[in-house]
Amino acid sequence: MDSRRNFLGKVASGLGTLAAVPARVWGANDRIRVGFIGFGDRATDLLNHVRACPNTEAVAFCDVFSMQRDRAEGLTAGAAVYADHREMLEDASIDAVVIATPPHLHAAHFCDALDAGKHVYQEKAMAFTVDHAKRMRTAFDRDAGRHVVQIGHQACSSGHMRDVQMFLAEPERLGKINSIGMRMFRNTPHSKPHGSRTARITADVNASNIAWDAFLGEAPARSFDSHRYMNWRLFWDYSGGSVYENMSQQLAFWYRALRLEIPRSATSVGGILVWQDGREVPDTMNVSLQQPEEILIHWASCVGNNYPGIGEDVLGGNGTISRDRLVRYAPQKINRADGNEMTGRTAHQPHAHMQNFFDSIRGDATPSSPFELGWRVSIAARMAVESYRLARTVRWDPAKQEIV
Repeated sequence: MDSRRNFLGKVASGLGTLAAVPARVWGANDRIRVGFIGFGDRATDLLNHVRACPNTEAVAFCDVFSMQRDRAEGLTAGAAVYADHREMLEDASIDAVVIATPPHLHAAHFCDALDAGKHVYQEKAMAFTVDHAKRMRTAFDRDAGRHVVQIGHQACSSGHMRDVQMFLAEPERLGKINSIGMRMFRNTPHSKPHGSRTARITADVNASNIAWDAFLGEAPARSFDSHRYMNWRLFWDYSGGSVYENMSQQLAFWYRALRLEIPRSATSVGGILVWQDGREVPDTMNVSLQQPEEILIHWASCVGNNYPGIGEDVLGGNGTISRDRLVRYAPQKINRADGNEMTGRTAHQPHAHMQNFFDSIRGDATPSSPFELGWRVSIAARMAVESYRLARTVRWDPAKQEIV
């Protein structure tokens, strides 16, 4: 395995010897060969989505943990496995990659994959920091549109999006939108801390089986720690907490539906109020985002009680669009006396987002969650995290492209 210095040097400079090649022209029946960078729980779900799409094949898997590589081999006969993603990217027969690694590694894997001439499905949140987002934009611009980028905000390809677009087709239904309320309320048994995978830390989770330097990437150097490896979502070095895991998904849906820009400011409060188990990221939060479109977005998150559940309400002077299991419209009778309540009915397939990715590669569609959406959502999510950690309101400086 490379030393940490060599690893970071290669990450900083890109693959070097792997020049981007023009994207091929695809026929409807051409098989798209897919490699995976990271093969945990989320990647396993995405593998099933790939398999549900016609004329695709998962052919390679990369993970820093040997047991995950063994599991990939067991699930996909004949697939190649790698401990180093750069070796996998040297395989010219791989057309596209799915990146499902912790957020602090996204920028390195994304840039390397694009520079190697691969189409990229990048799990959310797209970028870990503003600096990472800028690095990813440089790689994206350098690729100059030769390869498709899809960010893993799956709801953007859902039936819910089509229902919302139908309701928004007549602007008078909502009128001037002034507020969006989002909620993420969940609960777990008292014996199972939310987000913790401590029960999975077995004797096999050790320094011999895990490429620890590759896992750390650009995060601060430290000795091997099985708890940090398995519970990376609970630590700031590798995670944005529920903001990245959950708020980014809800935000992306409405950023796309309403074409919203990066917020002017973000204010976050909260704390570790439920699970005193050594985690660093808060388990309870409120985030307020002031949008340049004169809309206030409020996101509330709690993991100690699941009432009132998960959903969003978009409030306009003439009506409300609510989204939970279904999408509903309700008029404000004071301003739309003749308005009727409506319920969305568009069907949804779990693999629709992945299918949109492959359709875009074939030239039959455009990405439902493109790079630009991932960029805006990543900046908003990072603003929320920075506000919480600095204990103050932060603002976006569009001229400097910095959080201030």
